[in-house]
Amino acid sequence: MTEKLTMAAALNRALRDAMRADDTVVMFGEDVGPLGGVFRITDGLTAEFGDQRCFDTPLAESGILGMAIGMAMNGMRPVVEMQFDAFAYPAFEQVVSHAAKMRNRTRGKLTVPIVIRIPYAGGIGGVEHHCDSSEAYYAHTPGLHVVAPSDPADAYGLLRHAIASDDPVVFLEPKKLYFARAEADLTAPVPPIGTAVIRRPGTDATLIAYGPAVPVALEAAEAAAQEGRSLQVVDVRSIVPFDDDTVCDAVRSTGRAVVVAEAAGFGSVSAEVVARVTERCFHWLHAPIRRVTGFDIPYPPPKLEHFHLPSVDRVLDAVDDLQWEDA
Repeated sequence: MTEKLTMAAALNRALRDAMRADDTVVMFGEDVGPLGGVFRITDGLTAEFGDQRCFDTPLAESGILGMAIGMAMNGMRPVVEMQFDAFAYPAFEQVVSHAAKMRNRTRGKLTVPIVIRIPYAGGIGGVEHHCDSSEAYYAHTPGLHVVAPSDPADAYGLLRHAIASDDPVVFLEPKKLYFARAEADLTAPVPPIGTAVIRRPGTDATLIAYGPAVPVALEAAEAAAQEGRSLQVVDVRSIVPFDDDTVCDAVRSTGRAVVVAEAAGFGSVSAEVVARVTERCFHWLHAPIRRVTGFDIPYPPPKLEHFHLPSVDRVLDAVDDLQWEDA
């Protein structure tokens, strides 16, 4: 059944449904209990499931992750919230040294089915430490799955898949999309982790995006259509595992591509996407793949962030730079 709801409501529904279906699923973090979290994603969970299954923790991210790892090793499926993206860095050692490596370290005897929920990226006017694009740190670490939904239906389905996964999942939730409403059928099947999807068909060039950059790519494609140019939009969804087949098939079909992402460009996921697609699609490309990313600077203050974030105009400028004179 289709309904209009926000991504925040869809994530809340996913947590509620997972906790109803499996009493080993627990939710904890800073202010996620009676308050319902800074963004109210956990609203009502403590009231329904009690403070043994949805509870507040001290302000100690490394302790939150350390406890989650121990619980996961002993049969639980913990979901933790890091409150803001840059708040997760004190827990980084726990994530990369222990959560990511435990399955390999024990030759598969121990799994760590943790979901690390991270409100992520910009667009809300947050001050320092409250807006960051940290996906490359996690994507570089073997043993982690890294996903970023772009709409309510995908947020619901990906979170259910993440909670069911026996591997640790870094779940990046675009903050600026939390309260955008869209039609969604939460009962419909959602492609699993490791699958990209085509959000808009097109024949002239392919825009590749994930998370908060997907609506920008879709808006750019709509603007380009008014000028007679047909742009395809691919939503990566799953950064790790990466769906080479879907992304590369899309690029081969158009011969031109632009990657759109909020994170800084150097050493980034967008750079990896360009490398992977170029290696696999070189003989189909009519022009070098372009990127539209954040700048290689610390995340700017709120009044300047609109200069930093990818915009429709920047995307269209990159499309214009795809050597159309050879078409």
